Amino acid sequence: MSGVLIHIVEPTLESEAGHCHSFVASLCAARGSDGPELEVWAGRRARLPHLEGPGVAIRPYFRRRLRRLQEYVLLARLLRSPGRIFIATAGRTDLALLDLAARGEIPPGKVFLFFHWVRPAPGKEVRFRKAAMRQPHLTLLAPTESVADALRRCGFAATRVVPYPITPAAGAAEEEPAEFRRLLYAGAARQDKGFPALVDLVASLAEANRDVPVAVQASADHYDRYDPRTKADIARLEALRYPFLRIHRATLDPDAYAALFRGAICLQPYKSDDFADRISGVTLDALSAGCPVVATSGTWMARVIERFGAGLAVDDPSAPALLEAADAIRADYGRYRDNALRAGRALQEENSARRLLSELAGE
Repeated sequence: MSGVLIHIVEPTLESEAGHCHSFVASLCAARGSDGPELEVWAGRRARLPHLEGPGVAIRPYFRRRLRRLQEYVLLARLLRSPGRIFIATAGRTDLALLDLAARGEIPPGKVFLFFHWVRPAPGKEVRFRKAAMRQPHLTLLAPTESVADALRRCGFAATRVVPYPITPAAGAAEEEPAEFRRLLYAGAARQDKGFPALVDLVASLAEANRDVPVAVQASADHYDRYDPRTKADIARLEALRYPFLRIHRATLDPDAYAALFRGAICLQPYKSDDFADRISGVTLDALSAGCPVVATSGTWMARVIERFGAGLAVDDPSAPALLEAADAIRADYGRYRDNALRAGRALQEENSARRLLSELAGE
């Protein structure tokens, strides 16, 4: 793969928080010593020492309020420069900006866009179809067949399924004691990720005088913002004063983040309508660390844990249902933890970032 230059465009990447960091980090880790040269175009405040190194350059560039205009200017320049372009978190706006910046047909193998999830409404689907007609040679990548099918129906013939890249396992999780330590909510605190149910669960524990440790990684969005409802939920959580609760609001470094999953049960009460076919990096991180998962039925996460017996799915992601499932896993924690480790080993291979990197490098 050496000799190839890949420009990774990720305007929201500024810190080690969020899926965009783990996504890009997995690609950087997968390049090894002889992989393609990577230039990561990130937020202007980006300080990412764990990513930068031989063959990987970080280009702090995007300002939040100007990022769309800046993306247009950058794409116009990169389209006329050596190397390939990879938009790591692609959407409809990126398609429009590419078409404007190109001023003609983009040649095959020049631009790759990874659509993590797409569900075009009829009005939006028209715009996707127009983009496909104007730029037929774009390579669109999708993590699942259903996402790929939606893009193909819009006219993007060069659409391929590539597994969502998994973060390399942090260490020998098998050597950790198979003992329960905490309930865990990891990742961004958001309404579609069921954060209110997590707050309700902690309230139930406090009311029942339980002594179950709970860790909450209540990260904000890429720009350190919470929506009003989530901000109120965090205030409610803090007001409970549950003595066995620890809230992590600051961004954690990779080692501290990985440590959260050891001995934990990861709670993912995500909304089934929003996550029926959306892949979660938190699930992949949890299983890689041997951490069982409680997920909502009908989601991608539920299908993964059911495949390996690495957790339990609940039809109703309410506090009582989540707590009942967590207690059931605690009662047989060693078995669930072993199944999670087995799942993690399988997914480390199936979702290796080298598969995406090979696609981008044209191998």
